[in-house]
Amino acid sequence: MYVVPGARRRGVARTLLRALEDAARARGYAFVRLDTGPLQQGAMTLYAAEGYTEIANFNANPIAAYWGEKKL
Repeated sequence: MYVVPGARRRGVARTLLRALEDAARARGYAFVRLDTGPLQQGAMTLYAAEGYTEIANFNANPIAAYWGEKKL
């Protein structure tokens, strides 16, 4: 998920995240996981605000610094 700088702080990322969660729910997923890089503090803040909890590295992404999970 990426939001261009000019569209940030307008709720676009939150809307996208919720739409992705709704799509996962519609497909029968019980939880979702994600990761993000060390410079994405805004993303980490958003994920926490949306109910994600930090979990252990689940995918060995070498450039990620945060891994989160949320029950749907």
